[in-house]
Amino acid sequence: MTGTTTAEVSAELAALDDPRARQVNEKHGDDHGVNLGKLRALAKRLKIRQELALELWETDDTAARLLALLICRPKAFERDDLDRMVREARTPKVHDWLVNHVVKKNPHAEELRLAWSADPDPVVASAGWALTTERVAKTPEGLDLARLLDVIEAELKTAPDRLQWAMNHCLAQIGIDHTEHRARAIGIGERLEVLKDYPTPPNCTSPFAPVWIAEIVRRREERVQPIRQASSNSDGVRTNGSSP
Repeated sequence: MTGTTTAEVSAELAALDDPRARQVNEKHGDDHGVNLGKLRALAKRLKIRQELALELWETDDTAARLLALLICRPKAFERDDLDRMVREARTPKVHDWLVNHVVKKNPHAEELRLAWSADPDPVVASAGWALTTERVAKTPEGLDLARLLDVIEAELKTAPDRLQWAMNHCLAQIGIDHTEHRARAIGIGERLEVLKDYPTPPNCTSPFAPVWIAEIVRRREERVQPIRQASSNSDGVRTNGSSP
């Protein structure tokens, strides 16, 4: 598909648009009706196409932008490109995919994390907090976690929705991954009660931080317990009933 044009791809996306899917997506602020599985299948056929991705992004069409984020080269973007794109990302899904599929893999991610976290636009700031949460989980060295909790405690309750969601995720991640801050993270969640009453489907974890932290820690402990038991059994102890 090396000769595929933007017009051809746009026509294919239009043919995939499902009014029922669009109706569901619009309830979440996303104005497209393309099944994401079919979108990923199209991306697989196209393979990595940076120039096509740039052209699709410029159409300002949500489905085209989602496809662009799947076929682009994340490391090919300059810092200013990504800063412009995060401000152009009109819908939650485009914003989320841009941060997770592209920015996190880009060499300018840390610079953008610091700049975006302090941005007056709450949607841009939410991208900075998403990158901070990534660092909390994977590369926390150099982060002042106590200071992050100070900011969350002071600002989470009154933050706009998307920024609040991102900050709450960071709060939960600190509590999940850093035992020395877990009690404080849980305490902040309990006092602020942010997302406490968020409707949660069966078999899903509540985004209310104290519940979220407790559930993920419990799951991790359940996975670790058999390993500990096996290690104990193999540490000079025979389990077949015979004497050492």
